Amino acid sequence: MEKTKLQVFIKPSQLSRRIKQLAADINHDYRNKIPIFIGVLNGAFIFMSDLIREIDVKCEVDFLKLSSYGDSKISSGEVKTIKELNCDVKGRDVIIVEDIIDSGLSMKYMLSQIKKHKPKSVRLAALLHKKDVAKIDFKIDYLGFAIDNKFVVGYGLDFAQRYRNLKGIYVL
Repeated sequence: MEKTKLQVFIKPSQLSRRIKQLAADINHDYRNKIPIFIGVLNGAFIFMSDLIREIDVKCEVDFLKLSSYGDSKISSGEVKTIKELNCDVKGRDVIIVEDIIDSGLSMKYMLSQIKKHKPKSVRLAALLHKKDVAKIDFKIDYLGFAIDNKFVVGYGLDFAQRYRNLKGIYVL
C-alpha cells in the first residue's frame, strides 16, 4: 500500500478523544433507554466499533449497506440498498452511525427508509461532515469533525476499497 500520496489529516489520538466525547453524550442522552445502533457499511464499521465500546447503556447493533460511489471519488447520485436491516425498529430509539456525510444524499435516503418503519426516534452520529458540500435538511446529533471538501481515507474510509485499515484519517 502506497502511503507516500497520503497526508495526515486526523491523528488516531484525536479520533479516540473525540469518539469518547461522543459516547459520553450518547450515554447521557440514552440513560434508561435501549437504542439500536445502525452502522452504515462498509465505511462506518471502524468508527462504530470504537464508539460502541465506549457506550455504557444497554444497546443493540445492526448494519445496513448502501451504495452511491462504486469505485469513484464522486457520488453517482443514485443510492441503492445492498443490505437491509435485520432488526425491527418500530417504536425503538435508533442511532444511525455513518462515517462521512458529504452530499447528504445517502443519509437523506436512509433516513426516509428507516422512518417508514416508524421508530420512536432517529438520531444521527457521523464521524465526518463536509460542511461546505452537504446541502442537508437533517440534523447531525453527534458529530466527530466538520471538515473542508477534501477526499479522505483511512479509519474505515476508502478509495476503491483500499486504505480502510489506516489508523488515522489522511487526505488522498
